[in-house]
Amino acid sequence: MKNKKESALSLTQQEITELLKTTPSGIKKYIDELEGQIKNLSEIGVALSKEKDRGKILETILLEAKRISSADGGTIYMKTDDNRLKFEIMMTDSLGIHFGGTSAEPMPDTIYPVKLYNPETNQPNYKNVSAYAALTGETVNIKDAYKEKGFDFSGTKGWDKRHGYRSKSFLTVPMKNHEDNIIGVLQLLNTKNPSTGEIASFSTSIKMIESLASQAAIVITNKNLIRELEVLFESFIKLIATAIDKKSAYTGGHCSRVPEITMMLADAVGKIKSGKYKDFDMNPDERNELYIAAWLHDCGKVATPTHIVDKATKLEKIFDRIDIINMKFEVLHRDKEIEFLKKIYKLKNSDKTVLEKLKGEYKRQMKQLDEDEAFLERCNIGGEFMLEELQERVIQIAKYPFKEKGKKKPFLSKDEVRNLNISKGTLLPEEREIINSHISITIDMLEQLPYPKHLKNIPEFAGGHHEKLDGTGYPRGLTENQMSPQAKMIAIADIYEALTAADRPYKEGKKLSEAMRIMGFMNKDRHIDKDLFKIFVKEGIYKKYAKKFLKPNQIDKVDETVIL
Repeated sequence: MKNKKESALSLTQQEITELLKTTPSGIKKYIDELEGQIKNLSEIGVALSKEKDRGKILETILLEAKRISSADGGTIYMKTDDNRLKFEIMMTDSLGIHFGGTSAEPMPDTIYPVKLYNPETNQPNYKNVSAYAALTGETVNIKDAYKEKGFDFSGTKGWDKRHGYRSKSFLTVPMKNHEDNIIGVLQLLNTKNPSTGEIASFSTSIKMIESLASQAAIVITNKNLIRELEVLFESFIKLIATAIDKKSAYTGGHCSRVPEITMMLADAVGKIKSGKYKDFDMNPDERNELYIAAWLHDCGKVATPTHIVDKATKLEKIFDRIDIINMKFEVLHRDKEIEFLKKIYKLKNSDKTVLEKLKGEYKRQMKQLDEDEAFLERCNIGGEFMLEELQERVIQIAKYPFKEKGKKKPFLSKDEVRNLNISKGTLLPEEREIINSHISITIDMLEQLPYPKHLKNIPEFAGGHHEKLDGTGYPRGLTENQMSPQAKMIAIADIYEALTAADRPYKEGKKLSEAMRIMGFMNKDRHIDKDLFKIFVKEGIYKKYAKKFLKPNQIDKVDETVIL
């Protein structure tokens, strides 16, 4: 076992003795080779730290180890959570074998992971050389596997027989990270004498291989840790978005559907070869930044009162006050009926014509009350637009004479009239302001987070989806040149999802043709980016999303030429 205090580049006593016998030119050659090895290790360290693909990292490690040791073959195993060594990459140059890594050939199913412990006795598997290195942390250098007594190489011999090969020298090195934890094993096979080409024993390159294995283990551990933190961060973001969606039965799924549309559009924009966005491209980090921003675009709604978010009708508070108005109509019906019966009683001996006229007037009044009641129920539902004459009718109904506990009162209160005359949707201006404030809260929340460099644009991307190109949006009134393409993409996604969503409190999901017609008007009014909208239409993003998320009865034919 290597002395833990021994440097990877230190010399043994035998190596020092041999070096002293060498000529000056030989010493210079040795020093030059040593400098080359150090330079290579430095360069490989830089390359490993920059690379993100795990397969490429492992392949780089193995290729460098084979180069340093002049080995014909090699294998990298990675330790799994269930205490096994999984074959990640395998190479044997003389046989033309390359499995895993960047190879198109995956690891064969017949190559099983190595068990570190016997599943029946739970005893450590010291018979397998790679398992031994992983369990003990010791480097194992074997001159000839066929003559080795301490390990079981029956599997190796069988493999040799099938492939017409002769496995001889093995160097098995544990991959230890900075915490001295073993995360895998690097195994090299059949080093060759550079002068003769014959199979030899691993000797002078061992310390360098151990240094490389340790360096690689640290890089992989760091990459794994970063990825685990990224997964945790992304999961936490989705958890917040899901909590917001769950907060209201009417907006459930909005936060998860907007990222779907956003990334569909981003993918299409990245393929465009002409026009304004022909040079627009995003690397994986930038795509992830946009994806996270789309998930977080409504995070400020966590502070929005539920009774406002869930205001399904104009008169809804804790309950729908239309029920109180309906009860008032019942009282009016009752009063009219009592009034009618009293008149009939007084005029019971009158002319039939007078009585018929009285009955006709009573029926007309009752019919009018029924119509007014139905009218107010319709007004309460909300919609895209309410005409002034309809609003005036609400005001006239409010003037009906009504008594409560013997006192005269307006049939409808000022608050009820104001709510019933909401011209669009179900929210009063101050309630709409509270809803709209979610975007300011979103920006405030997101700007407080300490982002890494590749996520620093999230507040701008997420906070711009209610801005309009003409400067009439909110909360900052940004214009076209002040908005990023990513914010404009989320804006289109947010609008399209809201128009087609079948779970809004005051409307059903619009048909595809109607939703796209409205977006066409918004495009002409410079509320959304015309070039992005053209891609959204021409590349069929709206259809792709509709096929996946909309109800069949919402999907109809869209005249794209009219929209654009």
